[in-house]
Formats: sequence, structure tokens, C-alpha cells
Amino acid sequence: MIKVDLLPDKGILIITPQGALSADDFHRIAAVADPYIAEKGQLTGLLIRAASFPGWDSFASLIEHLKFVRDHHREIARVAAVTDSGFVKVARAVAQHLAQPDIRQFPQDQEIRALAWLETGK
Repeated sequence: MIKVDLLPDKGILIITPQGALSADDFHRIAAVADPYIAEKGQLTGLLIRAASFPGWDSFASLIEHLKFVRDHHREIARVAAVTDSGFVKVARAVAQHLAQPDIRQFPQDQEIRALAWLETGK
């Protein structure tokens, strides 16, 4: 399960995993993001709030995750991962070579700083 919140005035999508990621989670994210992108052209930012990486509940979920990244990475200016997870550090390093958005990791206690960076790039 995943919690999805859109800050429409800022163009920032906040996702909070609440257990292993399912294929439906990525459909839920797209259902919130796609109408905004269709209207505005892109998201200013995506904030991923996760104490640790929850993993995927199936191989199909991993495939849906990869499809979501493929279909949306050009439509998101910046991605901030707010986590202390070591897995996210590795995933970030790989993603920077494959995806267009600027991706940064922030410690869990720095969410306000992460939101500011998403809004302004500073």
C-alpha cells in the first residue's frame, strides 16, 4: 500500500510507502500524477518519504515500478528521497544514470529542506 498526496499549488507529489509495493500502488500514483501533468506539463517534484525501502510484493510490482519510471521520468523535474535507507543510496546512484530528473537523498529529519529543494532547486 502507498499513500499519495499532491500539493497542486507547488506541483509536488508526495508518496509514502506503507508496506511492500504492489502493482496497484504504481497505478494509484499515476492516477494522481497524470491529470496534473496533462494540465501543467510536468511535476515540479516528487518526494518519496520512506524510513526504509519496503521492497516489492511480486516481480510484477517491480515491472510496474520500472514502467512508471520509464513513462514519467521526463515529466518530473526533481526527486527527493527522504530516508536513511542504504538501499535508496544505491538505487539513487543507478537511477541518476537512467532517469532525467535531478535526484537527491535527504536524511529523515530533513523533509522541510527536501521540500524547499524540490520547490526552488536550492
